[in-house]
Amino acid sequence: MTTNSDLNWKPSATLMDLQLRARLLTATRKFFKQRDVLEVETPILSRGGNPDPNIQSFVTAGEGKMYLRTSPEFPLKRLLSAGYGDCYELGKVFRQAESGQFHNPEFTMLEWYRTDCSWRELAAEVVKLICFLASKTDKPQLQQWPIDWLSYQQLFKHYTKLDPFSASLEAFAALARKHLIHSPDNLQRDEWLDFIMSMVIQPGLPQDSITIIHDFPASQAALAKLNPENRQTALRFEIYLGQQELANGYQELTNAAELEKRFLGDNQKRKKQNLPEVSLDQNLIAAQTQGLPECAGVALGFDRLLMVLTGCNQIADCISFDSSRA
Repeated sequence: MTTNSDLNWKPSATLMDLQLRARLLTATRKFFKQRDVLEVETPILSRGGNPDPNIQSFVTAGEGKMYLRTSPEFPLKRLLSAGYGDCYELGKVFRQAESGQFHNPEFTMLEWYRTDCSWRELAAEVVKLICFLASKTDKPQLQQWPIDWLSYQQLFKHYTKLDPFSASLEAFAALARKHLIHSPDNLQRDEWLDFIMSMVIQPGLPQDSITIIHDFPASQAALAKLNPENRQTALRFEIYLGQQELANGYQELTNAAELEKRFLGDNQKRKKQNLPEVSLDQNLIAAQTQGLPECAGVALGFDRLLMVLTGCNQIADCISFDSSRA
């Protein structure tokens, strides 16, 4: 009799897909070598974590509590502050409570930073990377996909007829009812915006198009600078490949005092949501106090990119063993 344990030893991806993955990893490194961007490796374990209430870390047991990284962002910024210049990392990151069609608790992230670079220039470079990698697959037509640049406000108005900055919470609830979508109770504004983005807007994005969404609400700035021309918005962008969210980037916040303020604010949000507070990364705060240069940075989900390029329907098909087989 065959049991689930008998099947779980087998890889979740085919040999052909893993061979393509290997070729695209090599091609990614070639892309950055051509642009003189240094590949680095940074710690996977850290004494300071990411306090973002939307991201949950794995934490080690024992007295010397440490966090498995959710991104290489903090040590990469320390390298920038030390004067090491443009750099990238291609490696494993870990996020708790993220499993499903598009998520695995352990996944591969590509993150890179460009000094003296605008977020628009960096977003354009992300598209160049996507097209370069597509040229190495049997989907070169992706290079011909149109590229739509839309502000967050333009996007919402186009797909919902609502202004994300002024619409009432009742208007958001009415929109959910119109689309026959059950929404959680007592959502606040940013929660409503995220809910509508994932349940209404994202499924409606064109299949064969690259969409760059920019000028996010200031309340969703994360570690991006606020827009000096419109303080309601932040210099943050996201890139969607078809309907797949692929990359998230910022014009990076360089002010150390503001960084610490946002970290403390995130921990306050965590307390209100009954989430554990996170030890702040004092090394990052010290590095930015020393001086983070003007830069733009972006994180890209490598496994999700592979999903689009291979035509796979779930992330498990693009990695050797998903979490159920680990």
